[in-house]
Amino acid sequence: MSFKFVDLFAGIGGFHAALASLGGTCVFASEIDKAAAEVYLRNWGELPKGDITRLANEDTMEVPPHDVLVGGFPCQPFSKSGQQKGMDEVRGTLFWNIAKVIEAHRPSIVLLENVRNLAGPRHIHEWNAIIHTLRELGYRVSDQPLIISPHQVHPNYGGRPQIRERVFIAATKVPDGATKFNNFPSVPDLSKVMKDWDPKSWKLSKHLPLERITSKSKKAEVELSDAEIRWINAWDDFVVTMRKKMKDEPLPGFPLWVDEWVTNDELEIDFGTPAWKETFLRKNADFYTKHQKILDSWIKRHDVRNETKFPASRRKFEWQAQDSKTLWETIMHFRPSGIRAKKASYVPALVAITQTSIIGKLERRLSVREGARLQGLPDWFDFIDQPTATSYKQLGNGVNVGVVYNVLKAQVMRDVDLLVNEPELLKSIVNAPDNPDEVLSNYGLVHKTIYQDALFAVSLGEKKLKTRKFRVA
Repeated sequence: MSFKFVDLFAGIGGFHAALASLGGTCVFASEIDKAAAEVYLRNWGELPKGDITRLANEDTMEVPPHDVLVGGFPCQPFSKSGQQKGMDEVRGTLFWNIAKVIEAHRPSIVLLENVRNLAGPRHIHEWNAIIHTLRELGYRVSDQPLIISPHQVHPNYGGRPQIRERVFIAATKVPDGATKFNNFPSVPDLSKVMKDWDPKSWKLSKHLPLERITSKSKKAEVELSDAEIRWINAWDDFVVTMRKKMKDEPLPGFPLWVDEWVTNDELEIDFGTPAWKETFLRKNADFYTKHQKILDSWIKRHDVRNETKFPASRRKFEWQAQDSKTLWETIMHFRPSGIRAKKASYVPALVAITQTSIIGKLERRLSVREGARLQGLPDWFDFIDQPTATSYKQLGNGVNVGVVYNVLKAQVMRDVDLLVNEPELLKSIVNAPDNPDEVLSNYGLVHKTIYQDALFAVSLGEKKLKTRKFRVA
């Protein structure tokens, strides 16, 4: 065993996949969502315990000793009194429970993940409180955020065609008695894995790759509804028609709001309208004024203002597909804020709600398997027989395996001077392959049916299956 890790807020095991690929062994996992915990058990042979607030607090510590602590924790508002510091400052939040685990066991490495906004101006207080707490606990950590997306990482290093910016906090324990160390380091250096790669070079058919779907049940999972096809056909007609009308002029890149299409003479801006919205309203009015006749004809042709056929969110459209000729050759994302079209290279971030991207050329949405591939999970990863919507949600809540893998390797390289007394951990991570796919793709279950039978035969939470056994395929 090269190193032991704990996986907090584990989801379905994105962190687990990365750390197992680096040679680690999971000794504890926590996940409050029961469906996700079942998937985790099915694939990793470890049943996550439940609510971390009950497992790690002032009175209880069920998390065992470990070398590496990882977790994608939800971020709650912290106290802003300005009178408290460190552990007291984050009390009552889930980060406080993480801090209690760190305080109890002082793992060599802590790697935390969160949405990019945690490092934004609206959450500067929370960010500073986290960094301050980790330093109080005896860790070297940068106060600058490390923000990375899988689409920025070269495919040779486990990158994926998904834009999914996340912030990572990489903290390494300062050995007892150390006197000379830099506690204000730079973030881990990921330039190696981003070098010589242009994110515009992604091709889903090659790099994902896309599935060939033949079974009726799988087709039913990804097929578009009649309403979705109607909306796409209407906006496709808009794209083709406007391309002919505008010739060499690019299609507008700002959001188009059909409900706000009035001429410049008719435009009225209410007092107090936010500046950003006023800008969009004026741009839409300019666009409509210039092309009123052709736009009115398009609206009538597709009955776009009919609430029954076109809900409000489908009367909004955002073109980010550059020189694509039609809408059907783009990647589309149906959002509450409208239909967004992007060039068919990398896809928008998977999200934990039903906004699965649509692959125009295939006239279907991404499959669960393709979603798993976007997160770096291997093709043997099993979602059991749960509803498709549940699997999409779990993927949207997950972390990208390749990003975690490379961030942890870069963290170890940054902090080699602090890890000299951890030779097995250091050796395992430094000598791991460049690409986690080289490890994960060659693993599979031994006696898979035995595990599957056991999963449904025992009462979850009462019995832990033996650590998952792997074989080289």
